Amino acid sequence: MNYLLAIYQPDGEPPEGLLDEVLPRVIAWDNEVKAAGQWVFAAGLHLASTATVVRAKDGDVLMTDGPFTEGKEHLGGFTVISAPDLDDALDWAGKLAEAVGLPIEVRPIHGD
Repeated sequence: MNYLLAIYQPDGEPPEGLLDEVLPRVIAWDNEVKAAGQWVFAAGLHLASTATVVRAKDGDVLMTDGPFTEGKEHLGGFTVISAPDLDDALDWAGKLAEAVGLPIEVRPIHGD
């Protein structure tokens, strides 16, 4: 089964120097999950302020700038892994949370 590991990060640009500290840990995690044959794909997202929300209502399509919800954290990126069960996916998510220092939401993907 495939699992989404969603990374939630604070709004705005990261503090200066933070990426230099975090990136080596994230690369090590990427290498570990790939070596285990469980990596499917990953992507980072631009800031939430670049989002556009599209809604269909009463036969019209409405577009609104900005994220769907206002908050102090938004989805910043994600990785999809293949794992035999939820416990294994949670183990990988724990390692990723340690690497990035941010919360990780784990969700199974329909259709697997």
